[in-house]
Amino acid sequence: MKATPLPGFYGMFFFRLLSRLPLSVLYLFTDVLYLLARFVIRYRKNVIEENLRFAFPELNELERKTIRNRFYRNFTDTFAETIKMLTISEKELRQRFQVVNQEAIDGEVLAGKSALMMAGHIFNWEMAILGVALQTKVTAETVYLKLNNPFFNRLMLEIRTHFGGVMTEKKDFRKSMISLRSEPRILHLAADQRPPGKEKRYQRLFMNRPAYFFEGGEFMAKRMGLPVFFGKITKLKRGHYRMEFSKLAEPPYEQDAPHSITDEFCRRLEENIRNQPELYLWSHKRWKV
Repeated sequence: MKATPLPGFYGMFFFRLLSRLPLSVLYLFTDVLYLLARFVIRYRKNVIEENLRFAFPELNELERKTIRNRFYRNFTDTFAETIKMLTISEKELRQRFQVVNQEAIDGEVLAGKSALMMAGHIFNWEMAILGVALQTKVTAETVYLKLNNPFFNRLMLEIRTHFGGVMTEKKDFRKSMISLRSEPRILHLAADQRPPGKEKRYQRLFMNRPAYFFEGGEFMAKRMGLPVFFGKITKLKRGHYRMEFSKLAEPPYEQDAPHSITDEFCRRLEENIRNQPELYLWSHKRWKV
């Protein structure tokens, strides 16, 4: 048996201890991180401001600056919330993360058909993975991109599977996809990731700028006749969120136009972003084409 490297062992032990602290205490650390990100490091300030300028041309500079500063707060708070997810109790997670209409998507699976759930990178999507895994009555699988750092990749897998969710690395998903008919389940896709140039991708306007999108969700839904749901995330207050499922598309798809599912996903995601723009991941170079 291969021994666990000591740095990884002690690192995991450290994060577990840290995770035992109340979230109110963890927020004290991220309060400092917020000040550093905003005033000292100015983390990706130019990228954030450029993205907001294109996304909200109708707003003035002060209004966009307000969104930027609130983004920094949400971005740094996410570190505290994600660390807390490593050891959070079922009771606390239910208090902090509400799921609306879970029974609608569960019903499709219980009736013998897999269902897709598409969402964007709205804070706190990491808490959403756990919240859905805890509250669903069926198997929930999430496709993820492996982190380059082995320790942090392992740490994030520990966090994301805390309440039994199934994580499948993107490169292994083709094998997993074969069983969608024989083993019905919910498949979660973060459908706003920017695909690399070697991938088949679809370009369209998103928040007033051209952007590329994966169409794996559209392909699977139409090829396999699967219903698709959208997950809208709302922040209720610090450390408290709600995800609401609504049906985005359903078979038969024979009469649907090409890209119909991706286009509807983008429309709903834009609506979600405009509702609380400070919750979106503006620091990402999403619009690089």
